[in-house]
Amino acid sequence: MMLNYSYPLYRPPSEADSLIFQVTLGCSFNECSFCDMYRSKEYSERPWDEVKAEIDIMSKTLPETRRIFLADGDALNLQTDYMKNIVKYLYEKFPNLERISCYAMPMNVLKKTPEELKTLRDAGLNMFYLGIESGSDVILKKVTKGATAATIIRACKKAKDAGYILSCMIILGLGGKTHSKEHIKGTAEVINASAPHYVGALTLYLENGIKDEFKTKFGEPFIPVSDAESLDELEDLVGQIDVKSDVIFRANHGSNAYTIKGTFPHDKQEMLDKISWMKQHPEVMRPTGLRGF
Repeated sequence: MMLNYSYPLYRPPSEADSLIFQVTLGCSFNECSFCDMYRSKEYSERPWDEVKAEIDIMSKTLPETRRIFLADGDALNLQTDYMKNIVKYLYEKFPNLERISCYAMPMNVLKKTPEELKTLRDAGLNMFYLGIESGSDVILKKVTKGATAATIIRACKKAKDAGYILSCMIILGLGGKTHSKEHIKGTAEVINASAPHYVGALTLYLENGIKDEFKTKFGEPFIPVSDAESLDELEDLVGQIDVKSDVIFRANHGSNAYTIKGTFPHDKQEMLDKISWMKQHPEVMRPTGLRGF
């Protein structure tokens, strides 16, 4: 490929077939103790001449492109006018383009005014991927998320009010055994209050490079949940989610020992029934070697 990627390069699973442009490198916050995605990079913003040149090249190479993802972890941190120019130019150069998306930290959504978010939405930025991780303020502080449950809810509502499709991630096992119940209770409360269009459940997996940092910042002995306890958390979460609008739920990430999917509120009981069945048939658990680590 002709793109000058700075690796490692990450994108959401649902963007597997998207064309990716790195408009920023790394993450401006980069302190979440559970995430090592951008620890090898210093945050920077790529200049327009570089971004434009890559767009020009790829519009000739892949002119039929329908979806584009703007990397790295902090594209929304760009100044609104610059981001708008990038988005508008992408639609000019890719006539079949249907969607442009990026990661969005709660703090970056909140930094934008409603008018700025609407400006970007009108230009054609369609979708945000936002990490909830947990709805417990205790756990959010322990993992240095840089957000509270209240600010996450505000960010989600602000994005939805501006017309964005919102896909959120939560992490099973993030509170360990000690804080499992409050983790799930708070997470369900955030989902209920914000009702994202999509919710994806991952399971905590700590890369070797950040294990010590995670345990140190956690401030107390961290006892990981077992696969069976992770399934208990999934059952509790599904049971406590109570939304009126459709929320498409997926727990099929490579990190998960068990997988379920459905749409709230219609499929809630069906998902609970499947979890109950999986508890009686542990042989359906995904083998460790197939969990994407």
